[in-house]
Amino acid sequence: MTDNNSPAPEPGRAAGGHREADTGSNPAPGLDVALSSRFLQVELELNTHLRRLTFSGPVRFIYNPLEYAWDTHRCYVERYCRAGQRVLFLGMNPGPFGMAQTGVPFGEVKSVVDWLKITGEVGRPQDEHPKRRIMGLACTQSEVSGARFWGFFRKLCGEPERFFRHCFVHNLCPLIFMSDSGKNLTPPELLAAEREALLALCDIALCQAVQVLGVSMVIGVGKVAEQRARRALSAAGVNVRVQGIMHPSPRNPLANRGWDEVAKVKLEELGVMSLLKNT
Repeated sequence: MTDNNSPAPEPGRAAGGHREADTGSNPAPGLDVALSSRFLQVELELNTHLRRLTFSGPVRFIYNPLEYAWDTHRCYVERYCRAGQRVLFLGMNPGPFGMAQTGVPFGEVKSVVDWLKITGEVGRPQDEHPKRRIMGLACTQSEVSGARFWGFFRKLCGEPERFFRHCFVHNLCPLIFMSDSGKNLTPPELLAAEREALLALCDIALCQAVQVLGVSMVIGVGKVAEQRARRALSAAGVNVRVQGIMHPSPRNPLANRGWDEVAKVKLEELGVMSLLKNT
């Protein structure tokens, strides 16, 4: 969880070091600056707490795109976080060629640049795995999950404004973990005590984010995100409907046989498709 101005985390030590991220910029006129600022503040506070955590094996590398890719992440939030959104799509944590590169949830580069029109500078974590370099918006490798996720909504909605009129997308955890080999480690693969310390903080931030947004439904993308959201929001007494859709990961054989159609059927069932159809 480092940037290029801070010491690299060592195995078994806290992933400390960060820059003080400014929440202010010059968003386009008419956007909900107050709401996006409150949302960004929730994320900054979560970052502060996450820096105090330590992780041991199998974790060796920890990236936090909410630090080194803050410019592009802030561009995404300020452009698309707005009052009146009813649905929050919730992912688990960044992928190595998605949000890790762009700062945008499910942020496959082509979708982020060509469709979402996100701009900004992306720095680099100081301690990088040689197989997992951060190239930012210049990254040429596509993340399948993000390409499927945003590609589906691009085909459905036509313009991003139609999607974001009613929906927003967020990740429960902003950190990406890797082993010595460069293998992506999801939160369920962490040591139990370290995983629970991490997710307890992320749960609190999720509840705060949902309350800031005022959404009425959270849709977990994948079972883990759905189950964690249901547990966290229920325990906190946040009155919001929690549902789930299949994760578009290429690791999922069902997703490889036609994720778009599965997602479409589920979103029809949940009443979301009628909000999004480009008619």
